[in-house]
Amino acid sequence: MHFDLTDLRLYLNILDAGNITAGASRSHLSLAAASARIRAMEASLGTEFLQRGRRGVSPTPAGKALAQHARGLLQQAEHLRQDLAEYARGVKGQVRLLCNTTAITEYLPEPLADFLCAHPNLDIDLQELPSLRITHALRQGAADLGIVSDAVDTQDLQTLAFRDDPLVLVLPAQHPLADGRAVSFSDSLHHDYVGLAAHSALAVYLEEQALHLGLRMPIRIRADGFDGVMRMVARGAGLAVVPRAAVERLGPDASLTVLPLMEAWAQRKLLLCARNFEQLPAYAKALLETLGQR
Repeated sequence: MHFDLTDLRLYLNILDAGNITAGASRSHLSLAAASARIRAMEASLGTEFLQRGRRGVSPTPAGKALAQHARGLLQQAEHLRQDLAEYARGVKGQVRLLCNTTAITEYLPEPLADFLCAHPNLDIDLQELPSLRITHALRQGAADLGIVSDAVDTQDLQTLAFRDDPLVLVLPAQHPLADGRAVSFSDSLHHDYVGLAAHSALAVYLEEQALHLGLRMPIRIRADGFDGVMRMVARGAGLAVVPRAAVERLGPDASLTVLPLMEAWAQRKLLLCARNFEQLPAYAKALLETLGQR
């Protein structure tokens, strides 16, 4: 068996992306080079790690075992690199941080920028995912830290309070629902919506809530970011559900009405989480300490 760390990273990137082309891109390899590496890995053990299909790839039973060990080995290699970085100027460490939409857009830009300035030998791999996928990645050892909604199961993970993050309904000031009272999400779904980009974690979460009600969100248009969504709402294009923090950052706008949602899931809190805070590498602990400060 002759696997190197590049092989293992490539394999995990392919699994995360769901296809070889995207996995190769994440690994900064050509498709031909990536395919050759995967074939060599499979040939070295005489078994297939990936099932190929029209919609992408999925791991075989052997591939699932490989993924589990690969994540552990790469995490140990990262811990080794970070521990030795104290002795070698210029060596870069990396923390992988997974977050939902609101955390990335509303709460993290300034503290992460300040942290990077204070730690020149550290990079942060920041990715946006739905909270459920973040907890799964943490349990699999695929990330150091995550920021998730308290609506998901964090059993077997350690958590710390991060921010209160209620969701609110924003609508044009002259809209029929704009009478100042709390609105149920189900009632709002009988009106047109302005949605976030389909790949955003919050968009996925809201569409799941609608499906639980047996409904679909009537989205007329999608915008990439809360500011664009609210500007369209203010011009009468539809309703939107956004974090209250985004509304507060925008400031008062007479053309917008902001109403609380009646559902319990909208009164959410964000949590910092990891498999074990004490076992995090030193750089990840430093980031945890920074993010845990109010």
